[in-house]
Amino acid sequence: MSEGFTYAGAGVDIGAGEEAVERIKARVRSTFRPEVIGDIGGFGGLFAFPAERYRAPVLVASTDGVGTKALVARVTGRFSTIGIDLVAMCVDDVVCQGAEPLFFLDYTAVGRLDPGQVEQLVEGVAAGCRQAGCALIGGEMAEHPGAMEPGEFDLAGFAVGVAERDRLLTGAGIRAGDVLVGLLSPGLRCNGYSLARRILLEHARLPLDGPAYRGAAHSLADELLLPSVVYAPAVMALLGRVEVRALAHVTGGGIPGNLARVLSEIRRLGAVDDEEMARVFNLGVGMIAVVGPADEHRALDSLRSAGVGVARVGEVVPGRGQVRLVAAE
Repeated sequence: MSEGFTYAGAGVDIGAGEEAVERIKARVRSTFRPEVIGDIGGFGGLFAFPAERYRAPVLVASTDGVGTKALVARVTGRFSTIGIDLVAMCVDDVVCQGAEPLFFLDYTAVGRLDPGQVEQLVEGVAAGCRQAGCALIGGEMAEHPGAMEPGEFDLAGFAVGVAERDRLLTGAGIRAGDVLVGLLSPGLRCNGYSLARRILLEHARLPLDGPAYRGAAHSLADELLLPSVVYAPAVMALLGRVEVRALAHVTGGGIPGNLARVLSEIRRLGAVDDEEMARVFNLGVGMIAVVGPADEHRALDSLRSAGVGVARVGEVVPGRGQVRLVAAE
């Protein structure tokens, strides 16, 4: 009799999945908060909600991915930081509502399950969760032979936070004269990578192991894989010090700030006009806080003390609810 079909023969390796789970257990546990109940491996993550801390709690949830930045990680074989980007994209959306991130779940899809690759991916997710102060309480690894090629992967994440109902940030209190404080982003975060790759790697054929830009001491791969800043802890500290009237997570449609040198390279090599650059990239600003003019300096000091680069990037003026970009003199 001929040998029967097996799951492994169809491209799914259960043993590799079990090995990957064993490899990541310690990293996942390193993110646990006191509210986490049990251990990893259950059908759902358990988190004991601290209701006694709140009068009228509202749960705030967000989901996101890392986009085509994952392709750069795959080409370079560097997978240990892309998970930080994933966490940043989710928790920094949650904190824009004024919510403290509580817990996180991740979803990893691969063409062929390589325990070493998965270990690196989850290492980044765990690092991001530790930075954000949220617990990684669950996740899923899915092997998709046929749908994805060996070596291919994609990451998605889901964050849940909590805020007092009467302290949710809605932007309703914004008024003319308010100051826009930009939280600086040293890299591209996860913005515009399809255009960046098209210009830098496909059109200009720049080597990933070559200089990021003229005179750079680090490689293009280093620049493109620079992890996103996780702003959530600095923002939570800011909320405790000043009245923040609104927060915006700049994930495209960017606001001009301190232009990274690599952005100038993209603009020059691709002949990209200023309007398109501003529409696609965050232009060096990853988040914007709207505060009253009397709170400007305290806000700047609070964010700097939390280790975040900051700059005054604009102000609110009477108008029609549009953002006007003005070149710096």
